[in-house]
Amino acid sequence: MIDQYKRNINYIRISVTDRCNLRCVYCMPEEGAVFLPKSDLLTDEEIIRLCRCFARLGMKHVRITGGEPLVRDDIVSLVGGIKRLEGIRRVTLTTNGVFLREHLSGLCLAGLDGINISLDTMAPDRYRHITGKDCFSQVYAALEEAVQYKALKMKINCVPMTDTSEKEITDLVGLARKNPLSVRFIEMMPIGLGKRHSFRQEEELRCLITHTYGALIPLPPSKWSGPARYYSIPGFLGSIGFISAMSHNFCKECNRIRLTADGHLKTCLQYEKGLDLKSILRRETDDSSLERAIAFGIYEKPDGHSFHSLTYPEFCEQNYMSQIGG
Repeated sequence: MIDQYKRNINYIRISVTDRCNLRCVYCMPEEGAVFLPKSDLLTDEEIIRLCRCFARLGMKHVRITGGEPLVRDDIVSLVGGIKRLEGIRRVTLTTNGVFLREHLSGLCLAGLDGINISLDTMAPDRYRHITGKDCFSQVYAALEEAVQYKALKMKINCVPMTDTSEKEITDLVGLARKNPLSVRFIEMMPIGLGKRHSFRQEEELRCLITHTYGALIPLPPSKWSGPARYYSIPGFLGSIGFISAMSHNFCKECNRIRLTADGHLKTCLQYEKGLDLKSILRRETDDSSLERAIAFGIYEKPDGHSFHSLTYPEFCEQNYMSQIGG
């Protein structure tokens, strides 16, 4: 799939639920969150049918997200169903890790290629402050077990805020010293509750990491690296990555789209409006009609975000990240 700006769109993030067992301060309100009724969520069969259409249009990589995807009862069978589709080369999953240990073996048997664990601190007290729950020990135990699965590509996602301490950052980086995983620092985007928080820019983090651990040596991009730029550090088994949508705009290289839990195709994270694929899907439409709609939606993908604008454009996203598919 080639969009109007000649970008090859081959990666889709699919949210399978808007529910989550945590309440991270930049993602979901502690009280008052309203969730979709089950009837509004795409079923397994609908997700797999859409993935079959996406694959025929050139999608190669599917990432399963939420909310928290592991709160969905059928997640293992859904991963297996997507992985078996012709044309899908890679299926990965982003999770907060709390329920990962109980699903890990099943997910690997289903063919899962990679796991991203969202983890903003190694300090249990700070973890409780950020997430609203006392679950650090479960997440760390899952991380230790997951790195034993050699076929899994493991990544840690951290969203550092201005109140994230230098020690928190360097402790997270330390995970890549003894483990074959990537620790990635993601700049906060001003969406939903993210508008209330300031983020730490890549340059500041790079200086801190270099001062603590030594030189960051650029690694060549892989076909699965997406917007992240990766670096090695001498003596480390793993790598360090930066996803810096605010300070290093990468919209011109963007190769991804999103499908929300209620079936809307979002081609840019900033913009609220999206193509309602669920309505098309439930009108007993044939696959060719679905594919034409998807192709049109992808072709119309915007040039990029404008978060640095003094005035946001019309139709700017108002939902929480958990509702969009974080």
